[in-house]
Amino acid sequence: MTDTTTDTTTMFAGPTPPPYDRLPYLMGLMTGDEKHGPAATSTLDALWVLYDRVLRISPETAGEPDRDRFLLSKGHGPMAYYAVLAAKGFFPAEWLPGFGSYDSPLGHHPDRQLVPGAEIGSGSLGHGLPLAVGTALGLRAQGRTDPAVWVLIGDAELDEGSNHEALAYAGPAGLDRLHVVVVDNASASYPLDGGIAARFAAAGWSVRTVDGRDHDALYAAYTAPHTGRPHAVVARVEPKEA
Repeated sequence: MTDTTTDTTTMFAGPTPPPYDRLPYLMGLMTGDEKHGPAATSTLDALWVLYDRVLRISPETAGEPDRDRFLLSKGHGPMAYYAVLAAKGFFPAEWLPGFGSYDSPLGHHPDRQLVPGAEIGSGSLGHGLPLAVGTALGLRAQGRTDPAVWVLIGDAELDEGSNHEALAYAGPAGLDRLHVVVVDNASASYPLDGGIAARFAAAGWSVRTVDGRDHDALYAAYTAPHTGRPHAVVARVEPKEA
């Protein structure tokens, strides 16, 4: 009789951490309802380039005071975030199939108390950017000039007044360690000439707009100099189905 029991040792075998090409497989392990698949897949490349090439953080340094901070404001679609964290060793890939289940730490919205590497609990629109501004201000008050603060938001979140106030404050405040990635999957529209980028530029931010699937373009935009100003990267994507 053939044994059909799943061998989890084989299931999760592979290089550590897994390369980018393995991320769709890791995302595919997360099944069930309420996945917000397009919201997740639209962020995958932007997240990977950040964690693979930019952020100064690892499982070993996640508690260090001079680590970079990444805040996921677009927490209603965390599958890509969980896949990237697992790929980078923040928690075992074996956690992924339990996504969204009652006893899993990987909820439909990330919980900072349960997900290793998560800086904030998120999912409510409009919270991430104000929290990132507060984080940057707190680090400045402590005299910590090395840590960078990054936050990823969705384009539709810019309809929230809290985000408008945060971006209007950060520019004049000169929060040059603050970085925002806006994943623009055309879920909202802005009549201002220049769209989302113009909104940030008008508030005194440095801004780059790039193809959100092009890793080299994302890296160049992420690392562009912006002395004395916060920096926004608008990553335009066509959403893919999970």
